[in-house]
Amino acid sequence: MAHSTADVTAVVPARNAEHLLPGCLEALRQSGVAEIIVVDGLSTDRTVEIAREAGARVLSDEGRGLPWARTLGVRSSTTHWVLLVDADVVFGATGVADLLIEFVEDGYDALQAGLESVAGPGYWGQALAHHHRTGRSRNWFGLVATLVDRDLMLNLGFDDSFKSGEDIELRWRMRQSGMKTGVSQRVFVEHRFAADDFDFALDQFLMDGTGLGRMVRKHGWRGARLALLPAAAAARGSVMSLAAGQPQWVRYYIAFCWYNYAGMARGLGRDG
Repeated sequence: MAHSTADVTAVVPARNAEHLLPGCLEALRQSGVAEIIVVDGLSTDRTVEIAREAGARVLSDEGRGLPWARTLGVRSSTTHWVLLVDADVVFGATGVADLLIEFVEDGYDALQAGLESVAGPGYWGQALAHHHRTGRSRNWFGLVATLVDRDLMLNLGFDDSFKSGEDIELRWRMRQSGMKTGVSQRVFVEHRFAADDFDFALDQFLMDGTGLGRMVRKHGWRGARLALLPAAAAARGSVMSLAAGQPQWVRYYIAFCWYNYAGMARGLGRDG
């Protein structure tokens, strides 16, 4: 049975993404997907206008956050498959079609494209991109550019108590259920960062840490090992940087570790 990108709806959550959205949507339009649904997160810039100009259907998450935005987009789709795409992602000319072929032929329940992270000239953006390119997390399944069966996604749902780290929580449940998930080693997308300053990096650190803390809080001793991840990643990244003669990245890994644990403390608390 032939499969086509015309059987795929792209769902793009976006909030104040006017600088990133045009490239993302144009690539999706050229891929031949059946429809593009942009779920806006109460943007105050031209995000909604840009999405409509690109021919996307625009919905609002009414400020309920990223997990809800993704759920709303999937629920509003009508195709067999859904492609969850962050606004900072750009697919190549045949990327969606190639991802669909791999998804079907290899029997995946959910498949994310590989990420090639790029950033502006600022230190923190370059450091984030370096970490994404060299860290083990590049091979961890997530929801950045991910193809999934629509009905399966709706049945799984998201834990709405997660304002960040919802992809970690979903991956946990999918693996516990024996589902096949993965990151493509054949299809890669350009993953751009919205900014390259410290404030942007700090926000990433705190969100990631909060998500990990929330996982530990929810799963108890079974999730306790997740608390080791920031320290392990920071130690590995620092050693690799020094071994490669790139000591400039050590400062990044120190900040990464410190603020991930600050976020984790927040995630472990009642307000996490």
